[in-house]
Amino acid sequence: MGTAAVVGAGIGGLATTIALRREGWDVTVLERWPRIVDLGTAIGLWPDAQRALDRLGVGDRIRAVGIPYTSGLVRTKSGRMIAALPLRRIEKRGGAPVLMVPRTTLIRTLADAVPADIVRTGVTVDDPEALRREYDLVVGADGYRSAVRAAYFPEVRTRYLGITAIRGVVDGEFGPTGEVWGRGALVGVTPVERGRTNWYTALRAPAHTRLTIADLREKFAGYPDPIPALLDKADDLLRHDVHDLAPKPRSYVHGNVVLVGDAAHAMAPSLGQGACQALVDADCLATHGLENYDRLRRRTTQRLARGSRALSRLQAL
Repeated sequence: MGTAAVVGAGIGGLATTIALRREGWDVTVLERWPRIVDLGTAIGLWPDAQRALDRLGVGDRIRAVGIPYTSGLVRTKSGRMIAALPLRRIEKRGGAPVLMVPRTTLIRTLADAVPADIVRTGVTVDDPEALRREYDLVVGADGYRSAVRAAYFPEVRTRYLGITAIRGVVDGEFGPTGEVWGRGALVGVTPVERGRTNWYTALRAPAHTRLTIADLREKFAGYPDPIPALLDKADDLLRHDVHDLAPKPRSYVHGNVVLVGDAAHAMAPSLGQGACQALVDADCLATHGLENYDRLRRRTTQRLARGSRALSRLQAL
């Protein structure tokens, strides 16, 4: 097939590497961190993402550790039920339940499927144009602040959505699962692996707001079970300000350069689609080729990004 440089060794970059190698590409991975970073809490894998993992050859390994997420409620701060999460509908339409897995497990599983000698860590890509001259294909999988995207679509900017997300994992199994929506904030609870529970919050706040676990315990003290008990056990926190892209890229392809994952369609986490769509991107690019990738992926992913943004605004009213 030719040579390919994949910039970024996150979920999208590793998945793309595996998929391209499956099709006969000679791939080099360039990662700016000194090692592949496997931090994170839980990821919900929708059926299309699970099928992509099957084609990458790692689906069974992920299913062996995943927890099916089959029921969850959306409730108010007072505990009143608003709706059931559409998990059964997703399962019926997609042919499989949403599967909850630790992000660390997904990253490590993908990394194990990539030969270590093709991954170059501690490499910052300052000149994507030089990569274009050296490689037949350049894949920008370098996240929502993508240097590859900035080089060819400089009009696209990251946009802070006014929401900060904080998440963690605790020992023990807590329920009921789902989300509780309050004014300007929500908190969610999902399975992640046997004997552990994933939790997350989304709060309307200025960028770079720093909140401690004590702040969260105070803010969510009046929420229904299991929120207070779960936060009492919480310790390590991961936080990030939520961004998407504006304007949206007019294409995901520029010559022999292609964008995948957050570099192409960073989105709010409200629909749980960021990692899923990165996996589907990887499979689509390798299976259908550069000439078809933009047509097959841009409309779908930008629709999901719009929906995620709209839902995040509703959740944080």
